[in-house]
Amino acid sequence: MQKIAPFLWFDHQAEEAAKLYTSLFDRSRIDGTTRYGEAGPGPRGTVMTASFELEGLPFTALNGGPVFTFTPAVSFFVTCGTESEIDALWRELSKGGKVMMELAKYPFSEKFGWLSDRYGLSWQLNLAPSQPKKISPFFLFVGRQHGRAEEAMRSWVSKFENSAIAQVERYPGGMPEPEGTVMHGRFSLAGQEFMAMDSAREHAFTFTPAVSFYVSCETQEEVDRYWNALTAGGGKPGQCGWLEDAYGVSWQVVPRILHKLIGDKDPVKAKRATEAMLKMTKLDIARLQEAHGR
Repeated sequence: MQKIAPFLWFDHQAEEAAKLYTSLFDRSRIDGTTRYGEAGPGPRGTVMTASFELEGLPFTALNGGPVFTFTPAVSFFVTCGTESEIDALWRELSKGGKVMMELAKYPFSEKFGWLSDRYGLSWQLNLAPSQPKKISPFFLFVGRQHGRAEEAMRSWVSKFENSAIAQVERYPGGMPEPEGTVMHGRFSLAGQEFMAMDSAREHAFTFTPAVSFYVSCETQEEVDRYWNALTAGGGKPGQCGWLEDAYGVSWQVVPRILHKLIGDKDPVKAKRATEAMLKMTKLDIARLQEAHGR
C-alpha cells in the first residue's frame, strides 16, 4: 500500500467523479465505496468515500458536504505519451470545466494545457512521448506562501523515508517572477513523485483541505512521529487525524487499522469506533480499539 495518497473532498459527487476519472485513464479501477453509518456525520446509507486508482496512483474521494472547494493551488500533472491521448483527456476533462491555459504549444512544452474539471479539480496535461505516463500532485505556492516552494520541498523530504529532491529550476533574472524562486521543482516522498512551483502573480486562491494527503501508518509510534513532524513550525492540528502544516497544506495521519474498526460489519462496534474518532485530534489506536471492542 502506498504511504501517501491524495484525498479529495467533494460535496456529494465522490462516486460520480471516481467513475468519470477511471473511465478516462488507463491502469485505473474503483476499489470500493464505504457508506455512512448510524454515527454519521453524513446521512446513514449514503456514500461516504470512494477509493480508486489512476495510472497506479491511489486516491480517496469523500462526500463531505459543501465545506471546502478545490483550487488550482493543488493540481494533478499528467504526463501523456501521444497527441491522441492528451487530446482525448483534454476533451473529456474540460467538459463543464474552466480552462486556465489553453492546450497549445509553449516554450516549455510541445503541447500543454491547464484546466479545472466540472468538479473544480485542477489538471495539468503535458505531452512528453519519451516519458512514462504518470500522474503527479503539483503544488502552486502563491500569496502568503509564495517563495516557500523550495523550503517546503526540503522540509517534506526530511520527514519521510525514501524521499529526495530530484530537480529545482529557478526563475532567471529579467522575468516577471522574482529571480531565484522555484520555476519548477520535482521531488519524491516515500517513493511518490510530486512537483512544485512559486508564482508571484495575483491569485485569488491558496491551499485548502479540499485536497489533503493521506499518510497511512502501521503503529502508534508512526502516527505520533508524522503528526509531530507535520505540525512542527506552525502547523495547525485538526480533527480526526487531519492537520494543516506550516505551508498551509493539509494532511491526514491515519493508522491503517482505522478502516477495519469504523467499517466493522457489527454496526454497534463501528458506531463506537466512529464516535471515538470524531472526538480526537491526533488518532489514538489504543483508544479506538477500546471503544470498538468494549
